[in-house]
This record gives sequence, C-alpha cells and structure tokens, in this order.
Amino acid sequence: MFKRLRSAEPARLHLVLMLILTFSTGVIDAVGYLGLDRVFTGNMTGNVVILGMALIGADHLPVVGPVIALVGFMLGAVIAGRTLRSESAGWSRRTTALFTTVGATLAAAAVALFVHPPRPEDLVTLAVTAALALAMGLQAATARHLSVRDVTTVVVTSTLTGLAADSRLGGKTGAHAGRRFAAVVLILLGATAGAALLHVHPGLGVLLTAALTLGVALVGGIARERIQERAPEVPVRA
Repeated sequence: MFKRLRSAEPARLHLVLMLILTFSTGVIDAVGYLGLDRVFTGNMTGNVVILGMALIGADHLPVVGPVIALVGFMLGAVIAGRTLRSESAGWSRRTTALFTTVGATLAAAAVALFVHPPRPEDLVTLAVTAALALAMGLQAATARHLSVRDVTTVVVTSTLTGLAADSRLGGKTGAHAGRRFAAVVLILLGATAGAALLHVHPGLGVLLTAALTLGVALVGGIARERIQERAPEVPVRA
C-alpha cells in the first residue's frame, strides 16, 4: 500500500479521496433528513429551501433544525478557512488535521446517537445536528482548498450543470464527464446506504462516514509524506 501511495499522482489521489467523501455526504444527508427531523447537514441549499417553506408553516416543516445546520456549517467553513489561509492549494498537515477533526466529530455524533436516539426538537438531537453540520462545513471548505475540479463533496447541482452543459449534446467535448458522473452516482449511492442503515440504527450511517473520513485523512496524510520523501532535493549552491 505504501508503495502505491509513494507512486500515486497527487491530483488523481485527491480526486479519489474527494469522491469517497462525496459518498459519505450522501450518507450523512440521508441520516439528517430521515432521522433528524428533515434537516440536511451537508446540502445547505436544501436547508434554505426547507426554511423558506417552513416560515409560512408549509407541511409543518422544521425551522430550528435548518437554522442550526446553516449556522454550524458556516462556522465549520470559517474555521477551515482561517486554518488554511496561509497554506497554498494542495494537501498539507493542516489538511490532514482538519479531515481528522471532521472524522472525530462525526464519531462523537455517532456515539451520541447510539446513547440517545434522535427525537424531533430534542436538545441532544439538535446538538447532533449542529455537530454534523459543523463537520460538513469543515469538510467542504477543506475540499475546496484542495481544488479538485467539479467535486465539492457536499453538492452536485453545479456538477450536473457542468456534466450537461459541457457534454457533446451541449456542443462541447465532454471533458471531466467521468468525475462528474461519478460524483453524482456516489452521492446517490451514499444516500441509499444512509437510508438503508437507518432501518438498523441512526448512528450506523454517521459511524460509517466517520470511518471513511478518518480513512481519507490517513491515506492523504501518508501519501503527502511519501511524495515529499521521493521529491528530489534541491542542491545548495556554495
């Protein structure tokens, strides 16, 4: 495995890792919407729409949950932005630390769900919602810093737009169609997996995303170290 990481092309490796996180976001949003009183913790567009409809009392939609998720997500993005502000684009030790923090936060949320099953408007449930949204904000901003084109890990609307507009039917060459299609399929499969795991326990989906995120942090961190080891040393002039 280490030999593969040593020879891995950073751009390709980062793409694969971000696609894994895209799958995990599908899991988290399924858990949030179906298990945490119709709240998205990764897809903030969905929360804004739900909140807009809830403000006029449509279908008894929640208000508190989406607001908490929006605030938590933005806070997570702010923290990641400030942490990475002095870093150039690409994987760094801070990137590894942020993804590790995301995984640890998700793991803590999973434990909370195992101890205290979610209930609408319950304080513990709202705290879990806040933690998941914070983690997704951290993830999204960190993934943005890596600059993997067309893979934000949290939404696929722009990905679908690019897939259609840049396709041959759209008069273009279809560049990056593979990664765009993969991102859409993976978030779909993640949502399917999250919904299926809910039938067993709400904490299982969150625990799965925690494991995937920690795995991404580990692989990305090791790959960075291996790539630096094989980088040629710059000779020092006398």
